[in-house]
Amino acid sequence: MFNTQALTLLERSLDAVSLRHRVIANNIANVDTPNFKRSEVRFEQYLLQEIEAGKRRIEGKRTDARHIPIGRSSSSSLRAEVVTDDSTSFNNNNNNVDIEYEMTLLAENQLKYNLLIERTNGYFKSIRTAIDRR
Repeated sequence: MFNTQALTLLERSLDAVSLRHRVIANNIANVDTPNFKRSEVRFEQYLLQEIEAGKRRIEGKRTDARHIPIGRSSSSSLRAEVVTDDSTSFNNNNNNVDIEYEMTLLAENQLKYNLLIERTNGYFKSIRTAIDRR
């Protein structure tokens, strides 16, 4: 019943924000580790590609869950990707973690998490309101 594209995108976005938090925390924990290379999570560009693809494609109507989907791909295939930056060096020990930059990313990521949680709560609140009015 709750398997909608909007909820799937919220779920995938929360997964990406959670992964990003772990990656940033790992970067911060290794700020003084020699030869450590920072990682980052790529998700937003994949999300934009998914949205753009949805605007351009025609989707076939499925009358049964066992039918093969025609057209637009499912948002359930949308995943975040962890990428390591091997090309730069920030410190003398060949480490490329800038603690101030990572702390800024952590704060930004926390704001994204709060926004996504608010949106998810709003989604379920609207469903609850619709059910209560019946």
